[in-house]
Amino acid sequence: MVDSVNNIQQYNYSTVANVKLNNAKNATSFSASTVSNPISSLPFNSSNRVLNKRTTLASSEEKQKYTELLKMVDKNTKKQLELLLKSGILLNSESNDHSTVLDNLYKMATTPRAEGLSQEGILKDTIATISYPFVITQQFGDIPQSYRQRALAANTDGETNLVKRFKEGQDIDVEHSGTCVAASIEFNLAEKMPAEFARFAEGLSSPSMSVQKEIKLRNLADNALDAIWLLNAFEIPFEADNFDSAVLTFAPDKNAIIRAQIQTTNKDPLERSPLDVLMQSTFMQVGSQQSYNTLTDRRLGKFNQNDKGLIEFEKTFTESVVEDKSKLSVTYQTVDENARLVGYETDFDTMKRHLLSALDMGENVIIGYTQVDQNNIIINGHEITIIGYKRSPEGKLTFICNDTDDNQTKPVEYSEDYLLPKVHHAALPESIVADDLTVTPNWVEGLNIYKDMKNKAA
Repeated sequence: MVDSVNNIQQYNYSTVANVKLNNAKNATSFSASTVSNPISSLPFNSSNRVLNKRTTLASSEEKQKYTELLKMVDKNTKKQLELLLKSGILLNSESNDHSTVLDNLYKMATTPRAEGLSQEGILKDTIATISYPFVITQQFGDIPQSYRQRALAANTDGETNLVKRFKEGQDIDVEHSGTCVAASIEFNLAEKMPAEFARFAEGLSSPSMSVQKEIKLRNLADNALDAIWLLNAFEIPFEADNFDSAVLTFAPDKNAIIRAQIQTTNKDPLERSPLDVLMQSTFMQVGSQQSYNTLTDRRLGKFNQNDKGLIEFEKTFTESVVEDKSKLSVTYQTVDENARLVGYETDFDTMKRHLLSALDMGENVIIGYTQVDQNNIIINGHEITIIGYKRSPEGKLTFICNDTDDNQTKPVEYSEDYLLPKVHHAALPESIVADDLTVTPNWVEGLNIYKDMKNKAA
């Protein structure tokens, strides 16, 4: 039996200075040549990223949009567009409103963007990210002097206490990002659902800075009323006029535009793009019950004792609504009340079978891993995405992963002996684990966490 709460509220999935999984000796990265020729040189077959792929412009409207886009972009971006067309990604229409990648790129290029955002820059970032999602990063940028007073004023808005104003002024200098969950969801959306990623990119960078998405309530809970409870608990704006579906409104927090404008004019290498800012801020808003502050990378919310990152339950909900898929978070590690790793809910062979089954179904698997000290006390939690695997001639397994916090724009490999003991949880289809484990439904888990925190606060 899996204890799905499992004391995970003791710590968040963010990062701690100088604690990186990929610093391990048995972790190897792919060569830098992977970056220079995106799509064709990925360590997996990128043409399998989309189904029902179409590589020929069928209508005069499509030809006109494609021709116009080619005129608007630089030489490198033009090459990326051509490769997206050849791979079937550009004409993929598996988005919530059935618009194609091309449709959304064209709309992005021909309609206004939010204040302070570069139309050319957002277009270029979106094409680059869909072409090669490994460029996504969670690394915050510094706040230059030209933006500092505005950022300080926004972060201390309404605060009259001088001590609090001073502290909030310091909080805007974010050194270690807690957006690993949001960045992993962003990566998964770009890699597996490029048309929906482009639709989100267009909407979030538009003057409305929002995008609507219709989801099936059954992907949140078996019972529609339980699904509605979850939506209300997470405080995400929605409309539901039946018991089958709901239309959700996704938007970043009010301070995201400042970070996005800063990255538009002052982005340094390996820092987030303005598009990364908007995407990650939006997903952090969803998971934190609309309480995130991009300026400080901190959050409030009813399910979390800490102010950094997202916990497992919040991550599962966010994945579910962003992808409109039923996501089940399977907890593998047993953690006691002192945040000590004391064992596992299943053996490593079973865990491995679960992960491989999901990968063989064409799913990426976002996992939460833990770092422990010499006493097995958990000192850090982080999210990465398993995107594939390979076997040695001797049958030994190696997982191919993406980490948005390793300062590398390429995948990394981990041996099974190294990675599996560190896996705390994984988002998996229920059918994969139904015969092995009993997992608490998402809405029940949330209610239990909420009651537990209420009791502790009493």
